[in-house]
Amino acid sequence: MEKRIYIAPVQGHTDAAWRHYHHASYGGENPYFTPFIRCERSELRKQDLRDYTSELNGGIDLEPQVIFRDMAELEILLDSLSKHGAERVNLNMGCPFPLQTGKGRGAGFLAKKEEIERLPDTLAKFPGISYSVKMRLGYENPEEWRNVLPTLNCLDLRHIDVHPRVAKQQYGGELNLEQFGRLLAESRNPVVFNGDIKTPEDIGGVIERFPEIVGIMTARGVLGRPSLAREAEECRTWSREERIEKMLSFHRSLLHHYSETLCGEAQILSKIRPFWEYAEEEIGRKAWKAIKKAGNIAKYHSAVAMIE
Repeated sequence: MEKRIYIAPVQGHTDAAWRHYHHASYGGENPYFTPFIRCERSELRKQDLRDYTSELNGGIDLEPQVIFRDMAELEILLDSLSKHGAERVNLNMGCPFPLQTGKGRGAGFLAKKEEIERLPDTLAKFPGISYSVKMRLGYENPEEWRNVLPTLNCLDLRHIDVHPRVAKQQYGGELNLEQFGRLLAESRNPVVFNGDIKTPEDIGGVIERFPEIVGIMTARGVLGRPSLAREAEECRTWSREERIEKMLSFHRSLLHHYSETLCGEAQILSKIRPFWEYAEEEIGRKAWKAIKKAGNIAKYHSAVAMIE
């Protein structure tokens, strides 16, 4: 398969340990992205930096993703990341959550035409970094991308990752494939499709409709079906038995890691249960609900044992 599969982040889920053990379990050449890195009190958040610089990232094709409300914040982030050796950065203009969009970050940044026009000058201050952009079609209007694309077309970006919804939809409602197609036709930079990719068949369908794209980005799809990127890379759909066997091994590795690094069952459970959040379709509702309700490690093991 010629199209690359990009593994997007999910805040609070795809941390350094998840990335490390996912790559160790499934291998492949797929790039990973950090959960968004942001400013706090006019400096890069220390917990975000720890995740990006973790030794667990060794051997992984990892790109830091930043979220910002203006060029001042972006410059702080790029300056700090460049000092920590970053050669690639993904600019998040796609996060739909009100906590971020309400402050003009993520997809909320798409409405800031004057700030967007300042983007080339800011990026030029860090010539040692190459860039990609993660975005939505708009904040409220699916044609708002037209205010952004002229500036992006002036930049030499590695790719633009487009989720064909507006921020107000978050992750519900129909994908606007018509507007995605128009953006794809007008972009001077390579475009990656991002949105509702859960199975190899979903990937094949998108590529068939939009053969000009250079890749597929998925986040919740890989959390729900961790083998997804590897299946696409191998151009075959794994049997359910094969998928579940590998998935259970992957989750055992995560449990072992957090049992070694965290203190107390409550803390361990609060970390590992969310990794199953998007896996209901893959493991079945009965096991999924039991994992969600598990109040101690023994009940967690019993719930996982229900997966067949």
